[in-house]
Amino acid sequence: MSDSSTASPTPSLVGEPDAARLGNPSFVWRSGQERRLAIIERYVSLRDRRVLDLGCGLGEYVRAFARRGAHALGTDIASDRLVEAQERVVTTATRGVDGFLAAAGESLPFADASFDLVVLNEVIEHVQDDRATLREVARVLRPGGTCILFAPNRLFPFETHGIYWRGRYIFGNIPFVNWLPGVLRDRLVPHARAYAHGDWARLVSGLPLHIVDHGYVYPGFDNIEARSRALANAVRGFCYWAESNALARFGLSHLVVLRRDEVDA
Repeated sequence: MSDSSTASPTPSLVGEPDAARLGNPSFVWRSGQERRLAIIERYVSLRDRRVLDLGCGLGEYVRAFARRGAHALGTDIASDRLVEAQERVVTTATRGVDGFLAAAGESLPFADASFDLVVLNEVIEHVQDDRATLREVARVLRPGGTCILFAPNRLFPFETHGIYWRGRYIFGNIPFVNWLPGVLRDRLVPHARAYAHGDWARLVSGLPLHIVDHGYVYPGFDNIEARSRALANAVRGFCYWAESNALARFGLSHLVVLRRDEVDA
């Protein structure tokens, strides 16, 4: 990745839609989300844990964490999404949801050591300052607490956040953009970062966080399943097998598991 890995995405492109500025939230709970939830539970038992979903969107994961027995809370910078997230809690009568708050990742309105787990699911690429956000994550985590994040992989063959071309936003999965030199990639995608393998060690350097696991995940392919379950199963079978070998490096997202130091250095 370019040296701008901690710099903010362009904050105010004219006419910038929410899909570019914030990413698309999970509108419904599908197999891809269920798989990521299972991945999270490989590292942390959710029952009776206090969990923050940073960048929660419509709160699909907040409610899923609560269904697993967690005391879950969500933050986002889009107040309209938070309103709908709360409405969905009321509609589904989900217990264990502690609420939703408007907050930026760089300035979380919580006391030190408030959470056992902080999750950032395809969120850190959108924040103004990713290192400042991780510093806040470290602050609100209890000693020994865990942060699990998913974030765009620079080697994935498609840019999923769309691009800006001649001043116009083009939404969709655009091939090979992330393989361009950083200066060119960032001109096409000024609204979202993509990360290289070595970026995480640099981002947590000097923070009371250490990497306990780093892997990659491929998509859930739910859109393919909507057209052909057999094709989706075939694609999933290959890609999920690839997650266990060298082809993992071309996965959709980094899976990074961070642990809060027990004692500050």
